[in-house]
Amino acid sequence: PPPPSLLLVVLFLLSSTALLSESRLSLDYYSKTCPSFNKIMQEAITDKQINNPTTAAGTLRLLFHDCLPNGCDGSILISSTPFNKAERDADINLSLPGDPFDLIVRAKTALELSCPNTVSCSDILAVATRDLVTMLGGPYYKVFLGRKDSRSSQASSIEEKLPKPTMSMSQIINLFAASGFNVQEMVALSGAHTIGFSHCKEFSSNLGNNTHYNPRFAQALKQACSGYPKNPTLSVFNDIMSPNKFDNLYYQNLPKGLGLLESDHGLYNDPRTKPFVELYAKDQNKFFRDFARAMQKLSVYRIKTGRRGEIRRRCDAVN
Repeated sequence: PPPPSLLLVVLFLLSSTALLSESRLSLDYYSKTCPSFNKIMQEAITDKQINNPTTAAGTLRLLFHDCLPNGCDGSILISSTPFNKAERDADINLSLPGDPFDLIVRAKTALELSCPNTVSCSDILAVATRDLVTMLGGPYYKVFLGRKDSRSSQASSIEEKLPKPTMSMSQIINLFAASGFNVQEMVALSGAHTIGFSHCKEFSSNLGNNTHYNPRFAQALKQACSGYPKNPTLSVFNDIMSPNKFDNLYYQNLPKGLGLLESDHGLYNDPRTKPFVELYAKDQNKFFRDFARAMQKLSVYRIKTGRRGEIRRRCDAVN
C-alpha cells in the first residue's frame, strides 16, 4: 500500500482542486444550471429601464457602493433588522435611489421561478450594471460569473470607504489606492458621472464662494436648487450636456467649469488627475477602453466564492 504521507498529498491535491473549481468564475457559469439566465436578465433590465430611465445611473452607483468598501458580494442589498443596521442604511447610502433595488428584486424573482437557488444576487447586480451601461451607449465588457452573496451587512463596516464629494483629491486618491485602483483607474471610473444626477445638498454650499464654476452655470444651479431646504429631493444632472447618454462629455465639461460636484472640479484642478481628464475629453474610445477595464476589475474585487458565501433566496435578506 502507498505510504500514508502519499495518501495525504493525494487527498490534499484533490481537495485543493475541488476548492479551485468551486472558486473559479466563468463567463458561462449558468449555461447548464440556468440556461435562460441571459434572456431573463435582458427582459427584466429592458423593461425597467424603459419605464424608469434613471435606473441605469442608479444601478451603476449601487454596484460601486457595494463593491468598493468590502468587495462585490451583494451586502448593499440586505435590509436592516431591529438588531442590525445594514450597509444600505449607512448615511452615505441613504440617497441611493429605489429603482436599482427594485430591478434586482424583479430579476431575482423571475430567476427563482425558472432556476431556484441558483443565481446569486451579486451576479445579478454585476450583469445588470454592464447591460445598462451598454444600453446607454457605453462600452461592453465581459462579466465573469459565479460570485456568492455575503451572509452579513453592517453599516459600520463601510465608514470612510466610499468617496464623498467633500473629500480632497488626495483623500479620494488614497481611498481608491487602498482598494488597489490607481489614479488613472479612479479618473476613468469617475466618468460614470456622464449619467445620473446629484442632490442639491451635495453641492449647493459651494455655489457662492467657489471660483471653479462657470458663473452662468453657478447662477442656474442656485435657481434650480433654491427650494432644496424645503424639498431635499431636488437634484441636477451630473452631465448637463447629455445626461442620458454614456459618453465623454463629462470630461469635456470640466475645463469649462461645468462640473457639478467639488470632487468633479478637483479632477481637473489637480495635476495628478488633470492629464487623464484631458486625455478622456479628447479621446472617447480611450475613455471607453479604460472604463471597461476598470469596471471589469471592480466587478471582481474581493468577491466571495465557494463556501465563503451563499446563494440568497431573497436579495434583501440572508438565508
